[in-house]
Amino acid sequence: MYCAGDTFFSREPMDLFHPKAGGSRAAEKDAPLAARMRPRTPEEFVGQSHFFGEGRLLRRAIKADRLRSAIFYGPPGSGKTALAHVIAGMTESEYEEVNASLSNVAELREILARARDLKELGGKRTVLFVDEIHRFNRAQQDILLSDVECGNVVLIGATTYNPFFAINAPLISRSMVFEFRPLSREEVRKILDAALSDEERGLGGMHVEAEEEALGHLAEVCDGDARRALNALEIGVLSASPDEKGVIRLDVAAAEESIQRKAIRYGRLGDEHYDAASAFIKSMRGSDPDAAVYWMARMLEAGEDHRFIARRIVICASEDVGNADPMALVVAAAALQGAEFVGLPEAKLILSQAAIYVACAEKSNAACAAISRASEDVREGRLLEVPEHLRDASYRGAKRLGHGEGYKYAHDYEGHWVDQEYVPKDVRYYEPSESGYEKKIRERLEEWRKRRRERRSQKR
Repeated sequence: MYCAGDTFFSREPMDLFHPKAGGSRAAEKDAPLAARMRPRTPEEFVGQSHFFGEGRLLRRAIKADRLRSAIFYGPPGSGKTALAHVIAGMTESEYEEVNASLSNVAELREILARARDLKELGGKRTVLFVDEIHRFNRAQQDILLSDVECGNVVLIGATTYNPFFAINAPLISRSMVFEFRPLSREEVRKILDAALSDEERGLGGMHVEAEEEALGHLAEVCDGDARRALNALEIGVLSASPDEKGVIRLDVAAAEESIQRKAIRYGRLGDEHYDAASAFIKSMRGSDPDAAVYWMARMLEAGEDHRFIARRIVICASEDVGNADPMALVVAAAALQGAEFVGLPEAKLILSQAAIYVACAEKSNAACAAISRASEDVREGRLLEVPEHLRDASYRGAKRLGHGEGYKYAHDYEGHWVDQEYVPKDVRYYEPSESGYEKKIRERLEEWRKRRRERRSQKR
């Protein structure tokens, strides 16, 4: 929480090579290109304009001196650590940085004790950057609560996992949450161009001539990860031999070799699992077989359980196709059984066939809507009694109770249909659509309802 009365941010940015920013000039020169090219000011920071652009929330909070603790979450290389360093460079507060995978409770207590002493002695606060904060267990996260609450530390936690799943609710409630998005192709190109032109921190003094197509390839296949693009650029440049003029040329072949195959972002604890599954289901519902197959391939290549995917197909076949194409559920159920029987990798073929069938099938959610309306009536309304003529009459003594008396056996009547009361209330839950086979069901149902109305009007 922000406590009023403290001067938090200064007007002048801190030098990247200042000791509290992470080490000496010599150490920085030996660091990877991605570390050397970390932005030092808000103007150098690229991306995340939806919350850090001019006039956006985080910029406003910094300018108004009202930044409270924050959680940065998003994919690797999207600027979480870089932005934490930018913020540290704008403050006169003490700066502490830990990695949750390497830190422990004792180290945390020492940092927090120093932060309290600084606050009590001179009113100076501490910015605590915790990388991979999701790796802190519940006890470690709870240790931070008190000092975050009173403003002894301004916590900036970075994580690739959705914090609403991975971080304690009390800590989330005391923090602003900012979702980082993968950088666009244009944003990555801007970062690569800066690295090639910067003579102090980048590759500007090495006489590099990079082909437009080569840089475009790095920006395209890095998957929005600036660190990955910069690492590939550095490998491509440092591994190349200068020509007779001392010029290092980076062509497409060198770029492809340096970046290699991109890793697929997919975490069972994070958003990727849920987002990919959601996109898969919505693509089938939206009748786009190409998109459905892509998202299924994305999940399978990332190691998703093929049974999870098969279950999603079965659910979609009933929820979104329903009786418009009853065979969709048959195909989906067969795919579930077949995929379980043969296993991967051949199960991909079965799942692909089923997903494409469901995506291309006529759609109707009438059956889904029917059970939803009926369930709501059961939950919210008075429970209806089973009519006497529909009650079980198979046991001894049922007739003495009047159970089953007056029941009409539908197969004894023309068209295997007879008018009788099946629920003691005039209800209508199932409204068939005009799609596929359900159109025939609608016509048949309307005929039965018409006959029922005519017979009941005659009785009056």
